[in-house]
Amino acid sequence: MTTLSLIGIGTGNPDHVTGQAIRALNAADLILIPRKGQAKSDLADLRRQILTQVLTRPVPVAEYDVPQRADQDDYLGAVNDWHDAIARVWAECIAAHPGARDVALMVWGDPSLYDSTLRIAARLPGVTVRVVPGITSLQALTAAHAIPLNTLAAPVTITTGRQLRDHGWPEGATTLAVMLDKGGAFTAIDPEGVTIWWGAYVGMPEECLIHGPLAEVAEKILATRARLRAEHGWIMDIYLLRRGGDV
Repeated sequence: MTTLSLIGIGTGNPDHVTGQAIRALNAADLILIPRKGQAKSDLADLRRQILTQVLTRPVPVAEYDVPQRADQDDYLGAVNDWHDAIARVWAECIAAHPGARDVALMVWGDPSLYDSTLRIAARLPGVTVRVVPGITSLQALTAAHAIPLNTLAAPVTITTGRQLRDHGWPEGATTLAVMLDKGGAFTAIDPEGVTIWWGAYVGMPEECLIHGPLAEVAEKILATRARLRAEHGWIMDIYLLRRGGDV
């Protein structure tokens, strides 16, 4: 029986890797590292850097190229086909190392929060899945801005840029945490009375933070995001939107 350990590694800062994650990586028989092309080579490089710092013994590493997701109108269908393709690549990597019984995969942030690694892993027959939690980008964002996630005794809605753009501000919500935004979904809502806390590359040396009334800083965020993406070839950003608040 093969165990696949999905190990949350935070937002790119090696200091985010927990003691539990370090022990799991050192206990592995094989570590998988995804490659997403030259433009996003930093993501694989950071994983390699983490291994250099935390491994206390030699562990075989298998790198693989992540299949491209088709750009089609049926978004969910395209995502499911993409997940099937990734699962096949994982299965091929594991099969190429028949002696590996404990396989580790480092996951950006945490496998539980807007990440499909668990859904992909569920496609692998005969594999037991283990999760090692990591610091999420949402935790890193609120820490970077030194703010609480929620207002006093109030709920938080976690959503995506696509949902915000297509459906607007959810009824009854006070705080929105917005993830997976390709850019500027906050321009689809009425900015009156809304404060935004935005961050890119949060927790990394390239970290960039902007905070203020949405009406005043929206254009600055859009311009900054475009510049950073052009400089690095990729961007990971996240933001919190709030109407009212106690801090």
